[in-house]
Amino acid sequence: MTFELDGFDTDAFIRSTLAEDLGEGGDITSRAVIPPDARFDGTMVSRDAIVPAGLGLAVDFFRRLDPAADIALLAQDGVPVVAGTRLLQVTGLAQALLAAERSALNIVQHLSGIATLTRTYVDAIAGSGAILLDTRKTIPGLRRLEKYATRMGGARNHRMGLWDSAMIKDNHVAVAGGVGEAVGRAVKAGIARIIVEVDRLDQIPPAIDAGATWLLLDNMEPPMLREAVKMIDGRVASEASGGVRLDTIQAIAQTGVTYISVGRLTQSAPAADIGLDLVES
Repeated sequence: MTFELDGFDTDAFIRSTLAEDLGEGGDITSRAVIPPDARFDGTMVSRDAIVPAGLGLAVDFFRRLDPAADIALLAQDGVPVVAGTRLLQVTGLAQALLAAERSALNIVQHLSGIATLTRTYVDAIAGSGAILLDTRKTIPGLRRLEKYATRMGGARNHRMGLWDSAMIKDNHVAVAGGVGEAVGRAVKAGIARIIVEVDRLDQIPPAIDAGATWLLLDNMEPPMLREAVKMIDGRVASEASGGVRLDTIQAIAQTGVTYISVGRLTQSAPAADIGLDLVES
């Protein structure tokens, strides 16, 4: 496999994705109209300026159906390219490569779209000192890939799942009976990183006093965020979250928060415009 990612089974992903597209009958179009020994020489090209992500997966899709395909990567994940850039070159059996084409393009378009959108947010807060985070708002089954794409765009991963740190949100607080009570129980459970969502300034002292290590400042406007950062006074990490948009993130970053999390990086990123073009001989 060309693409390797901790916690992600590339082989299983390739198999299941191709099985979904090929079904039991395979690519009946290519098999009907293209001779078995016909060759295809194609180039994956970006129509727009993008940050590529997932190119190694495209290689694996093509090689799964034509192990002898000659493939050259012409771009690198995470390195921005201009419109018209050739991303990879592939030569091999036409039936096989055209059967793999849509699966390869789908994943590169999706992941590159996430990486490209992420880079616009990272650029918007450059120099502020704030760090951009993704969220768990991902397509089921694609979290590892989508969070990989945000890293390629320059963000840092937040929680990978429910297992790697505690995040005490409003519903947890309501059931537990208060911020202090909820945090105290997490501390007693031996959890090292305890993130607490607060939407009022008066929740900050009891959360910190009870042992919170990170405060998620939910849906606070910049003036309130500044006051919250002042109250926290560097004792724990601070995170601005909720409704963050490209036109508001710079003002949020200037409040002094440690992190800014943006769900739309994975939830709303448009697919990058990428195609596979036949190379004319």
